[in-house]
Amino acid sequence: MSNKLEFDHKTAAEYDKGIRRNLPTYDPMLRLSQTFLRANLKEEASLLVVGGGGGNELNAFGPSNTEWKFTVVDPSKAMLEVAKMKVEQLDMNNRVDFFNGTIEIVPPDDTFDAATCILVLHFVPDVKDKLALLKQIRAHLKPGSPFILVSKYGDPNSLEFKELVNLWKNYWLDTTNLSEEKVEELMNATLTESSISEEEIRSLLSEAGFHRIANFFKTNHFGGWICHAL
Repeated sequence: MSNKLEFDHKTAAEYDKGIRRNLPTYDPMLRLSQTFLRANLKEEASLLVVGGGGGNELNAFGPSNTEWKFTVVDPSKAMLEVAKMKVEQLDMNNRVDFFNGTIEIVPPDDTFDAATCILVLHFVPDVKDKLALLKQIRAHLKPGSPFILVSKYGDPNSLEFKELVNLWKNYWLDTTNLSEEKVEELMNATLTESSISEEEIRSLLSEAGFHRIANFFKTNHFGGWICHAL
């Protein structure tokens, strides 16, 4: 593969397959997420999608909610190119704004009716930075706004976490052509990532200004929480 990635249908398809290998219940999670949002939003709504490169939230929520507008922020230009390609295919150009960077570049006065942060938080190493991210998301939300957080969680040193990672490893071996050595490399990275317990995640959400926190989703060492801005 060349250094410059060409973003065509094949590239997007490979990304979509990869994320579903990482999280085999990815699509049901998105369907539950849409249900939560639809139950708490009016027909016209603005949504902040943190880490939305790849465009899967847009693909899941956009077509059946034609009056929703989206602001997508992602530090990866490559991932945003995948999202933009999907927006073109969905004919949603007039409903989506993109920011290439972190949430800090979203204008401070921009407020939204809802937000999602799906499979992002575990990539933020420091707990203080995790809290800062959640506080920044809260600052962009109107009181009462629904928020969805999905992340890896748990103690990487615990036997339970390691057992779940072992199941994840065997799922990869069972569903891909990757060698056991390559899959072991992927698993070792997971065991060294900054993952925190559900109690800590709930505490961070509360400290950041969210309440009515509920765990709506769990598969292996991935979990999802719905809540509302105070």
